[in-house]
Amino acid sequence: MTAPLSASDRPTVRLLPKANARAIRHGFPWVYANELVTDRRTRGLAPGTLARLDDDTRRPMGLVAVNPASKIIARMIDPDPEAVIDEAWFAGHLRRALKLREQLYDAPFYRLIHAEADGLPGVVIDRFGDTCVIQPNAAWADALLEPLCAALVSVTGVKHVLKNAGGRTRSLEGLDDVSSVLTGEAPAAPVEVPMNGAIYMADLTGGQKTGLFYDQRPNHAFVAELSRGARVLDVFSHVGGFSLAALAGGAASTLAVDGSAPALDLAQAGAAAMGRADDFSTRQGDAFEALTALRAEGQQFDVVVCDPPAFAPAKPALEAGLRAYEKVARLAAPLVAEDGILVLCSCSHAADMGQFRTASVRGIGRAGRRAVLLHTGQAGPDHPQLPQLAESGYLKSLFFRV
Repeated sequence: MTAPLSASDRPTVRLLPKANARAIRHGFPWVYANELVTDRRTRGLAPGTLARLDDDTRRPMGLVAVNPASKIIARMIDPDPEAVIDEAWFAGHLRRALKLREQLYDAPFYRLIHAEADGLPGVVIDRFGDTCVIQPNAAWADALLEPLCAALVSVTGVKHVLKNAGGRTRSLEGLDDVSSVLTGEAPAAPVEVPMNGAIYMADLTGGQKTGLFYDQRPNHAFVAELSRGARVLDVFSHVGGFSLAALAGGAASTLAVDGSAPALDLAQAGAAAMGRADDFSTRQGDAFEALTALRAEGQQFDVVVCDPPAFAPAKPALEAGLRAYEKVARLAAPLVAEDGILVLCSCSHAADMGQFRTASVRGIGRAGRRAVLLHTGQAGPDHPQLPQLAESGYLKSLFFRV
């Protein structure tokens, strides 16, 4: 797959009169398929082609990457339609992103590029010390991996760059699912990641997404503050995100529940690296079944956290997703000791904060419990939000006192 790097010979695509050109001029980064003139020439463009975008009066609006196979048919790349998208262009965006992360964190473990909000639509880059993992989730980025990777090494000095091709988004773009090593070599073992006083083990080649979820960092920290001397239950724990943070905060004991045995093994290794293996236990299996079983066993905890996968990743799944979030709350609330803490999280793009909060409160009420909302959390500042794009504010965390 190729895409032109220079401004010469670029095609032009044009908005339909009904398209919201004003929103695009004010920073909205996407053009949907029903907003663009899709004649035979446009439909024939290779996914990832760079093109000039004109409004319906043929005034230039900027440089876009076109993918006729995607519902998001064009992504804004640069407001200058003549911009040259080469290694130097990527380096400029990476330097700006790196400057922010170095202001925020004293160790090189963070999300370096958060897609549209960092000026690289569809691109995610997570950093793990001297290794970076790139998720090129849009066709244009997949086509331009070589200059992107070269700029990444030049700007950050990392020795190893991996491509992670997993995930639903790439399939929606018509891209393959073949991961690879772009520079250096893949780590032979999980990478230790220090965060909030805890130690996490990130599997950069076989784990979920890029190997670790950095987005919950501030919410992990808030749980740690509430966990001193507490019994903590961490459901949908992955590699122990909340439970290891709770141990770092002084929790007396933690129980991590997840469907993935390899993820729980990594969590156990993290607890051992912290010297807290004796205070950490796991239960592998379906989370809903585990919540039901724990109640039948009469167990209760001072802090209960449920951080499930996206139940509503897109609008068609919204109603079913909200019912699932309500069920999580209904099953989790009885496990919270009197005056304990219940933390409910959602990473669903389609469910906004109000909808998620309503479903959670309904579930708590149907469990026969009452709660007050202590705190509302979102993703950390290494996951900046593009104000014009509601989807970039996907993470929601609700902290209740029950």
